[in-house]
Amino acid sequence: MGRIDRRLTELGLTLPPPWTPQGDFLPFRRHGDVVYLAGQTCEWDGRVVCAGPVGPGGADVASAREAARVCALNLLFTLRLACDGDLDRVRTVLRLGGFVNCVAGFDRSPDVVDGATEVFVAVFGEAGRHARTAVGVAGLPGNAAVEVDAIVALETR
Repeated sequence: MGRIDRRLTELGLTLPPPWTPQGDFLPFRRHGDVVYLAGQTCEWDGRVVCAGPVGPGGADVASAREAARVCALNLLFTLRLACDGDLDRVRTVLRLGGFVNCVAGFDRSPDVVDGATEVFVAVFGEAGRHARTAVGVAGLPGNAAVEVDAIVALETR
């Protein structure tokens, strides 16, 4: 078991069961030492854990923030595949893009996407700190409350 796998265990974090992309896209694309991870919604074991929209009359910020944590765990599952099973190869998380399915005028998208940021920083430490975008959108696949994508640099072999 590698250092990052031990860290996941220490944090009590479990990665999701295997899943199949729902659409004609790759879950990740590697280019040299950079991995581009496709957006992951807050789906766990085939079920959206928090539906949108977020805001008055819909999901609350705390629930959506937890949904962003699920997105991060889904990204880590895919990142492990991109690293040939070895998350210790992660050099740094370069960027996260967060999308929050929200009501018009909702201004707390950064608070929601913080849920994903917190997972990456907890797992990778300073290497998990990243540039980020957090935007509100009118809808997401499966009416998910949150979707997050990532760009990660790996150690070269």
